[in-house]
Amino acid sequence: MIPAITDVPGILVGHSENHAALTGVTVVLCPGGAVGGVDVRGGAPGTRETDLLNPVNAVQEVHAVALCGGSALGLAATVGVAQWLHERGYGFDVGITRVPIVPAAVIFDLGLGLPVWPDAALGYAACEAAGQTITEGCVGVGLGATVGKILGPTRAMKGGVGSWSEVLSDGTTVGALVVVNAFGDVWEEHGGIIAGARAEGGGFCDTMRALRDPATLLSFGGGRRADEVSNTTLAVVATDARLSKAEVSKLAQMAQDGLARTIRPVHTPFDGDTVFALATGRRAGPHLLVLGSIAADVLAHAVERAARAAVGMGGLPAAGDRPT
Repeated sequence: MIPAITDVPGILVGHSENHAALTGVTVVLCPGGAVGGVDVRGGAPGTRETDLLNPVNAVQEVHAVALCGGSALGLAATVGVAQWLHERGYGFDVGITRVPIVPAAVIFDLGLGLPVWPDAALGYAACEAAGQTITEGCVGVGLGATVGKILGPTRAMKGGVGSWSEVLSDGTTVGALVVVNAFGDVWEEHGGIIAGARAEGGGFCDTMRALRDPATLLSFGGGRRADEVSNTTLAVVATDARLSKAEVSKLAQMAQDGLARTIRPVHTPFDGDTVFALATGRRAGPHLLVLGSIAADVLAHAVERAARAAVGMGGLPAAGDRPT
């Protein structure tokens, strides 16, 4: 069985899609509650309830993280996630009822399929489909994900969802799930480009090389380009270690390094890159130094898996379509 974020006890994952619109939702469920944290580094994020994850604020646990297509309009899907949790009695006890805490973030995928975005029904369906087995690639929120957009959306390639996990020597598990919808290219951590902007004559453009071209620099000096609003990589890292809110926030921050190792460039003004972290607290676990360092490695591996698992659709090729 392939390692995945659901190897962390208490974590489930579900996908739902609208194939006509090439958009979807991926939900990471922790119905029993998990301490949550977040680190937002992209310049164009679309998020919900991330302020609650600040260590100075009162709420201590979350019950799901929703990753949605459809840009800010897709945040409507979180209503369905909260409804599913509420119907089953999960949430923060306020006396009158239980209120599910569902932080969320979105990617921009409106240009690939029909102009339709995830709604509450799609969020609810993702929860209904949740389990321990994860499908990777162009599923859920990854259905409309694309990468490598410096030459415009028609020269991009498909991105998708990927996951990985690692069990540490003391038995603690660290897992990650990511949807890669980046402006930049996806690289092997110790190799070449896996998926990215395609050059006119074949092969890869290499976005970092193109950014050094004076003609490319001039193209970003005028009005808005399509690639300026069509990006964002979202991730969730999880562990069964026992952590405070401040420590979980640091875990999310350290895990961001996994994106920097595999997406070039990353955290740009055109991306809303956001990493959530969850700690289910089922075991003591090692020092945060260990957890955060390994979380970055696990997330980097998940990014590579997302690119390799993608399939061509919407007129764009994927890494699996290209000769190796």
